[in-house]
Amino acid sequence: MKNEKYYDVIIIGGSYAGLSAAMALGRALRNVLIIDSGLPCNRQTPHSHNFITQDGEKPSEIAKKAKAQVLQYDTVKFHEGLAINGTKTNSGFIITTETGESFKAKKLLFATGVKDLMPDIEGFSECWGNSVIHCPYCHGYEVRNEKTGILANGDFAFHYAQLINNWTKDLTIFTNGKATLTQEQTGRIKKHNISIVEKEIDFFNHEHGKVRQLVFKDKSTFDLTVIYSRPAFEQHCKIPENLGCEITEQGHIKVDMLQKTNIDNVLACGDSTSMMRSVANAVATGSLAGAMINNDLTVEEFS
Repeated sequence: MKNEKYYDVIIIGGSYAGLSAAMALGRALRNVLIIDSGLPCNRQTPHSHNFITQDGEKPSEIAKKAKAQVLQYDTVKFHEGLAINGTKTNSGFIITTETGESFKAKKLLFATGVKDLMPDIEGFSECWGNSVIHCPYCHGYEVRNEKTGILANGDFAFHYAQLINNWTKDLTIFTNGKATLTQEQTGRIKKHNISIVEKEIDFFNHEHGKVRQLVFKDKSTFDLTVIYSRPAFEQHCKIPENLGCEITEQGHIKVDMLQKTNIDNVLACGDSTSMMRSVANAVATGSLAGAMINNDLTVEEFS
């Protein structure tokens, strides 16, 4: 091993949730290592909202400021790298990175987020996080009353229609093929003057990530300025599942109210554990996880 240091905690993921946990642990005088690969899921998003004191700030700037503050605690270290393997030992865990470095710890915290799986529609990925958005609480105010689309089908399209209707009345659902909405759902949607378009989408016409038009496979077009969508996702890191952590039906790491997984001494927080994907929620769950880890350590040491 290139690194034999034994930490109290290794946090995998150094964005909002991981940094929040590290601050709680650093202030509790715990030796902490953060391992981060530098690929946050919101890296294309120009502004973050709905997080008090940081409303409208660039996500990268929030993370940069948080990292600087966390690393003022001399017990917290930051390692840039991709964690690829985790092994349970008699005294804790060993985490190995892509470059072959290994680190040991008593406790593990996964704040690794999720990886969005872009649909096979040209232009979608370039617009993702910019004019194709997933959260009205994060971005809805800025695009209120604009000509808005919902790219979804079935129950999720219906839920989005109910939700987004509060931010704009100029709303159209695009199912990208035959709609799977129920008759009752369709009736309620149309009652609110929301159109349903079942044409298959060919590509997004956009300018530097700002959607201007949907172009359908029949060559017809539809002008709009913002689209809500929630693409499929997978866990950004496979180590929790490999260690035996339970995964929910929706694909999140299953945790209890204290951010603990079903594996002893392994916790998780942030987007990897919750459908509430926001900076505020990531910070909150990270802070809780850090406090819970420290509490467990104090109980063990005081026995």
